Parts: sequence; structure tokens; C-alpha cells
Amino acid sequence: MDYKQKYEQWLKDDCFDADTKKELEAIADNDKEIKERFYKDLEFGTGGLRGIIGAGTNRMNIYTVGKASQGLANYILAQGEEAKKMGIAIAFDSRNMSAEFAQTTGLVMAANGICAYIYPSLRPTPMLSFAVRHLGCTAGVVVTASHNPPEYNGYKVYWADGGQVPFPRDEQIIAEVNKVEHYSDIKKMDLEEAKAKGLYNIIDSSVDDAFIENVKAQSLNSDLVKRLGEDFKVVYTPIHGSGNIPVRRALKEAGFKNVYVVKEQEMPDPMFTTVGYPNPEDPKVFALAIELAKEKNADIIVGTDPDCDRVGAVVKDNKGEYVVLTGNMTGALLTEYILSQRKAQGILPKNGAVIKTIVTTEMIRPMCEEYGMKLYDVLTGFKYIGEKIKEFEETGNYEYVFGFEESYGCLAGTYARDKDAVVATLLICEMAAYYKSKGMTLYEGLLEIYHKYGFYKEGIKSLTLKGIEGIEKIQQIMSAFRNNTPTEFAGVAVTWARDYKTKTFKNLKTGQTQEDTLPVSDVLHYTLEDGAWICVRPSGTEPKLKFYYGVKGSSIEDADAKIAALIKAVDEKLAAI
Repeated sequence: MDYKQKYEQWLKDDCFDADTKKELEAIADNDKEIKERFYKDLEFGTGGLRGIIGAGTNRMNIYTVGKASQGLANYILAQGEEAKKMGIAIAFDSRNMSAEFAQTTGLVMAANGICAYIYPSLRPTPMLSFAVRHLGCTAGVVVTASHNPPEYNGYKVYWADGGQVPFPRDEQIIAEVNKVEHYSDIKKMDLEEAKAKGLYNIIDSSVDDAFIENVKAQSLNSDLVKRLGEDFKVVYTPIHGSGNIPVRRALKEAGFKNVYVVKEQEMPDPMFTTVGYPNPEDPKVFALAIELAKEKNADIIVGTDPDCDRVGAVVKDNKGEYVVLTGNMTGALLTEYILSQRKAQGILPKNGAVIKTIVTTEMIRPMCEEYGMKLYDVLTGFKYIGEKIKEFEETGNYEYVFGFEESYGCLAGTYARDKDAVVATLLICEMAAYYKSKGMTLYEGLLEIYHKYGFYKEGIKSLTLKGIEGIEKIQQIMSAFRNNTPTEFAGVAVTWARDYKTKTFKNLKTGQTQEDTLPVSDVLHYTLEDGAWICVRPSGTEPKLKFYYGVKGSSIEDADAKIAALIKAVDEKLAAI
């Protein structure tokens, strides 16, 4: 069935409601839009769904969410009666249709005899991860598109350990979703009936309380915070998302007395009116926060994304100007703070491990050597860090200490199995207070670790390529790099070329090959003769091709120059494709 036939089917089938048909009738003369909406089914990938909200098979709507939920329900039922009884936890953020998609998920589960436990209002993604474990559920779903633009929403699936579903379970769930061939196959129960039968349950506040207690338990200098509480000033922005209540509560209960919230960004807003693109990786989201910080003379600015799993930080530099830290800078600072404080307090485990992704700063390597920690590299995506935490618990070989990725996500503690901006915000503020107690700013703390470990610098550049043509262009670029392995960038020879899709890891100078145990992924990674590196991968959540860069310089200026040269070299190669 081609896209036009699918379009006509949606217009005629009684399965679809009047509003859906009205929306589709409005695009009757727009063949390109019809094709975009119906040329394929919205793919249920390894993490779940993510797409533009709207009517159509390639859009996020109650029907595509219902299909995903029915497939997940079928998979849970296949696991046996105990899995069915354990039920599923559900959370949602502030995006358009999030509450509706969450309710749809719960009612599909109820119709299949699976107990649904749903938060009464928006909650951060890490609170869903926590709830799965705390309530003893088989699975979990959070409705969010994280930091994507307002037109997007998504559906992420978790398993009983609180982590995103791992291989091969993810592929087994995908197979079940794909077996749901028609939307009429989706079972759905009436809300009141589901409640009456005890199959649709609202999660009570005790779960929130338990989560906050676990967050506060990660504090390493609570007495210091209480001593500095009156003199330390924090500006916080939830960027219209789900972090507002839990982040402020955690900070308040930890002893931070002067927390100023950006009023214009305090309340939930699915259009993210003040920023458009609600990503703390984008310095522009902090414009209003910086204004408030200047007014209050704040020591630190923190901002969390809509589902509160990523956090950005802004600090004063040596000139007294507020500068936005990268995710690598914040992660490196937190790693040093956690390792140094735990060592000083005698609570650093001998078999401790730190986990980062392959596109995250290499500064962590000498840092882990300094403190005798095992360092693990995993693929991009916090699910892989969550899998390692589970592995450590099962084998007892290592004790998880900290994990982070360059894209502003980290986790201290094991109460959740996804990145948590609530605990990250608490620790960033505590860390800044610690440096203040030493007469230093957090920026000076960053300079200190540069001088200690080396001037590591990272960069990222994304190509946004939307629609069918965009997908084709991304594939074309990846094929060009894969089929014609670069031998140099900016005049520096490539030593190792690693292809995580074909599992071809080769030293271009010696011909030596290398084995790899990481999962298959469409990622290309190049290590250069001077230790610099470049990584290329399509985003798993946005229509983007991402280029990551990392160098080590003799100074900040030298590192900046090396990054600029690498970016220019890649741009030149792209221009030739």
C-alpha cells in the first residue's frame, strides 16, 4: 500500500476519529505533506518512538502511540503472569499531547489486563526510571521528546531494572509492535472502568518523597551547604519543563536558601515560548537567566530541559562575565569533585568505576588514573551506562561511582538508571559552593583541572536534514565516509579508523586490527596521530547528522585552534560529497 492509499484509508476507516480526519482533509491538496505523513510508519526503535505530532502513520498521535502500547502489552503478556501482575509505570512531561499519550498508554495496558501506575502530573524522566524500580514494575513508559523542538513528542520504554530496554529485549519488543498490523487491533478500556477494576492507578506522593531522599543522599558536603546557605545564590530555570518542582524541592531541602527562578520560564509551556528550542546545550536558552543572575549577583545558573534529564550550567569567568559551560566541562568538574571528595572522606571504593560515552571528553582518562578508578567507554546514549550499572550489580566486579555523556546528562547514585538533572543540579550547586568556600569560582575550578590534567577541548557540529531528502542525504554522507576512509584531517594523519557498524577497527599505519565488544551502531570514529579524535553519527532522536571533535592542547588557545582546524577540515570534506 503506497502513501496515497494509506492516506485514503485513514479518511475512510471508522477506526479514526473526526478530528483526525478533519486534519487530514485540510492537506488534501498538498501531496508532499501527505507523503511525509504516510510514506512509512513511525519507527519504534531501540528506545521507542519520537516524531512530529499530527495525523498519519509517520506522526505521533493516539493511534501510533496506541499501536506501540499494544505491541508492548503483547510482549509483557508473553513474559508470563507475574510480569502482567507487576504492571507498568507511566510518566509524562510538559509537551503537547503528553498527558493524552500517557493516558492512552495506560488504557491500552488496562484493556490487556496489565496494571498501569501513572503519575498525576508531569514528572522528570529519571523519576519514571526510579518509579519502575520503587514500585516493582515490569516496565515503564515516559512520554517525552526531551529537548526537541515543540512540534515533537516521544515515547521511551524502560524495563524492570529502571533502564531503557536493552538488546535483545528491545528488538523483541519492536517485533511485537510490528505485528500489530491494523489500528483496530489496539485494545483500549474506558478510563472509569479501568479505575474501577484497579487497572489504572495514580502514583501517590510517597514515590516523589522517596526519589528526593535518594537524590539528597548523593550529597557529599551537606554541612558546607548549610553553612554557606545564606551567602550562596542560585538562579534556576526549568525551561518550561518538568524540573520546576523536584529541583527546587531538592535544593531547598539540601539547604540552599537563595534560589531564584526565572519567572518567564517557570510554568509548563508546550510551545517553549521564550526559547523555541528548549535545549540547555544551546546558550540562547540562558538569556533570561543571565539577566536575572546579573540582578541578583548569582554564584551559579542552572537550567534543566523539558523532561529534566539534562542540565546546563553558567558560571562567572575571570572577567566577571557569565559563560555557559559545555556538558564535557560540567561532567569533568563533577567527576573530579565526586572522586576527590569521596577519597578525602575515605568512601572511594577500591573497585570503583566511572562510565562515559565514546564522544565524551578524554580528560576523564587521566582523572580516573589519578584516583585508581576503572574507566568504561560505551556507545552514545545513557541506556548503555544504565546497562553497565546493572552488570556491576550482577557481577560485583565494580562499584558504580559516576557516569556522564557530553550531551549534558549524568547520574550519581544507582536509584535511577537514566540521566538525572535533579541530582546533577544539586551536585553542581554544591560543587560551586565548595569552590566558593575555598575562595574560588567554579570557572577557576575548571582552570585548575585543566592545569592538572591537560587542556582538553571538545566541539560538536550538527547538520539538520529534515524529511525524506534529509534521511537520504545523511545516508549518503555516512556512506561516503565509510567507503572512503579519511587518512588525515587538518594535515594530521589518522591512526585508528573505527566503524561500529561493520565492526572494522583498523590502524591505518600498521594494518593492525582490533576487537570490540560494544553493540553494532552506525558510528564512525577516527583517532589522529596527535591524540585528537573525530566521531560521526546520525542522531537517534532528531533529523541530524552529528560531528564530534576532541583535542588536547598546550593551552586553552592552542586547544581552541586545534578544534577550529578539525571543524574546517571536516567541512571541506563534506563540501566534496
